[in-house]
Amino acid sequence: MAAFDFVALDAHGKQRKGTVEGDSARQVRSNLREKGMTPLTVEETSKKGIKGKSGDENGGRSAGSRYKVKSLDLAVITRQMATLIQAGLPVEEALRAIARQCEKPKTQSMMIAIRAKVLEGFSLARSLESYPRSFPQLFRATVAAGEQSWHLELVLDQLADYTESSHETSRKVQGALIYPVVLVMFSILIVVGLLHFVMPKMVSVLEGSGQELPGLTQALIGLSDFIGSYGLVVFFLLVLCVWGFNQALKKPPIRLVWDRWLLALPLLGRFIRLVNCSRVANTLSILASSGVPLVDAMSIASQVTTNVPIGNAVRTATTAVREGASLNRALDQSGFFPPLMIQMIASGESSGELDTMLSRAAVAQERELDNMITTIIGLFEPLMLVFMGVIVLTIVLAIMMPVFKMSELAG
Repeated sequence: MAAFDFVALDAHGKQRKGTVEGDSARQVRSNLREKGMTPLTVEETSKKGIKGKSGDENGGRSAGSRYKVKSLDLAVITRQMATLIQAGLPVEEALRAIARQCEKPKTQSMMIAIRAKVLEGFSLARSLESYPRSFPQLFRATVAAGEQSWHLELVLDQLADYTESSHETSRKVQGALIYPVVLVMFSILIVVGLLHFVMPKMVSVLEGSGQELPGLTQALIGLSDFIGSYGLVVFFLLVLCVWGFNQALKKPPIRLVWDRWLLALPLLGRFIRLVNCSRVANTLSILASSGVPLVDAMSIASQVTTNVPIGNAVRTATTAVREGASLNRALDQSGFFPPLMIQMIASGESSGELDTMLSRAAVAQERELDNMITTIIGLFEPLMLVFMGVIVLTIVLAIMMPVFKMSELAG
């Protein structure tokens, strides 16, 4: 039984899309007609999927392979798969149960297509290759190791823990970055509103007095006039600059220079190192404990980093380990990884418990990252309050200084 992607019209003439199982395209069309639907196109999913390492006529990728499931949904799917397989269900039955539980049509179609590949004789890891964006290389390599060792249920359980932990870490990192951005944008909107709407009304009163305005007041009046005249132009120029900068970062030499500069920053650089070191430690831990060779695990770990110099350092360390160097020395030479992590890895290599020490190093990195996120948020809140207080105080002084001067002259 294979999976088929279909496009059909329902009884109300509305177009419907989805993925269903069937023995042939003719049977799928017949089933659709029995449900009161008019099939437009029915195409076997496997013809658009992978057909070996050499690929197929369409390059081995379907349009569905570009679909990316959210990290939270991936964590849920992994946990469900681990639970069902531990309960004794065959892989294809577990995939069918998960597909029925999916609320999103695209995710459900993806799980049905993966089950169809398994029914065709492909391994689960091989079937997941049809959706590389939803199931990254780390995920597929771990599943493949579990299938080869006949301990897929245990490996999936570990992978579920890792996926949930990775989602929680990503959520914390995004929260730590979004919160300052929201505060800064809100502060800018308040300042622009005061300068554009409040300041001009006060200026008309102050200028009517005939007195010379203080320098601070004149400066804010000039800034208010500039915002009123060129505010939209400046906004669109900033948007254009941000777009151009993002396009420039897609070029490897520019991205390398930018990432190096970020690492050199006092607080942000340490935060970026912690995030990437935590990802590397977690990846090595889950892959090594699943039976993936260390060199292969390091090659995959180099791809989960978001910073180019750190990724290059892991790739260089991979080459050194392949040539016979120890893992702790290879990573220590880069200078990016903390001494505690290096010492724990060295202890694991000397004692023969590298898997355990990698897991402990990953936990230590996550704990340090959590502490740093808490510290950054705790420091940012009072700093933003002080910043807003200074801005508002400056505007108030610019308005009140001429008023006080007029009062003195009237007295």
